[in-house]
Amino acid sequence: MTLIFPLMFGLVLGLVHYYLWRRLVRDTLPPGRGRRVATTALVVLYALMVSALVVTRITPTGSAWLAWPGYLWLAVAFYAAVLLAVLEIPRLLLNRTVGRRERTAVPVVAGAPAPAPEQVPEPAPKPVVDPGRRLFIARSLAVASGLAAGGVVGYGATQALGDPRINRVPVKLAKLDSSLAGFRIAVVSDIHLGPLLGRAHTERIVRTINRLEPDLVAIVGDLVDGTVAQLGEAAAPLRDLSSAHGSFFVTGNHEYYSGHEQWITELERLGVNALRNERVRISRGNAFFELAGVNDVTGEQSDDAPDLARALDGRDERQPVVLLAHQPVQVREAARMGVDLQLSGHTHGGQMFPFTLAVPLQQPVTSGLATVDGTQVYVSNGAGFWGPPVRVGAPPEVALVELHHNFAIE
Repeated sequence: MTLIFPLMFGLVLGLVHYYLWRRLVRDTLPPGRGRRVATTALVVLYALMVSALVVTRITPTGSAWLAWPGYLWLAVAFYAAVLLAVLEIPRLLLNRTVGRRERTAVPVVAGAPAPAPEQVPEPAPKPVVDPGRRLFIARSLAVASGLAAGGVVGYGATQALGDPRINRVPVKLAKLDSSLAGFRIAVVSDIHLGPLLGRAHTERIVRTINRLEPDLVAIVGDLVDGTVAQLGEAAAPLRDLSSAHGSFFVTGNHEYYSGHEQWITELERLGVNALRNERVRISRGNAFFELAGVNDVTGEQSDDAPDLARALDGRDERQPVVLLAHQPVQVREAARMGVDLQLSGHTHGGQMFPFTLAVPLQQPVTSGLATVDGTQVYVSNGAGFWGPPVRVGAPPEVALVELHHNFAIE
């Protein structure tokens, strides 16, 4: 990923910080030293946040000292802005009620006869602003939004940094041979090794998966946010993954920002098999299903585009196909080609509400199991995070997908 995105993101966040300054500083503090100090603090926090966005892209390792405060402030600023925006209508209504009305006297022209009492028009009431009460309202809303934003971010951090949840997902496949019923696939996505998540994070995920004793492990993209030289040691515990049929990987969009070719080589060295527009046969006795994997759609920009037709060429259509594809949007092509089940990630489940409401604008499924055009697709929330170490309404997870035969869950 180039620096264009973080710089454009920084510009948008600059506008957000201007809004925060208006509501948290200008509206709550009179001109003077206090306002200057608060303005300076907000500018410093903005600079810290932008620096974190840029520096962590250049050097993921060794930048945690900058990433932690920068990304946490990003989350606090986001939720403070959202809450203040929601409070704009209550603010307007409250401000309309704080004025008092006074009657305006009718001017008298010198030398003119005094008008008869019945001719004196009723003076129009004139609203007069009570600055003290308006200041009280501004400060009250600022404190309320600040405390609420801090509370939401604190809760979200405990979710993002805690152990991933285990989500057991039974899936019914009509073509599955009865001897394969109960086959278990551990699905993990969006681990996002980088400035805030390192080797300990990988070790925790490996322990979680191995405790499930899966038959197969599927890592469906966005493993890293950095090069092999920077994060190879953090990924090393993946060699300890244990399953009867091995571990498999497909690229996500972030691999193409991090040197995907080197990472594929490194994962193969660690015993994780990359499926690059290809498939393998997963057998139990004489029964089998096809496990296919396609590159992420971002690979088109790196001459490594997804090619599902190639991955499925020559398959036995009487047997079920399970497809690993990073982005849920790839399910539409999968459905046209008769894929039975697609396993995906990418969305993070929205990661931070209300982004969960925006994901459907780009992807057909945000989280969980759904059916799209006749093909089932399971979308994982992911086990890591991108940007702020915060998850609100979308806890991290490792899914255990259990395949069942002929629509009967055993």
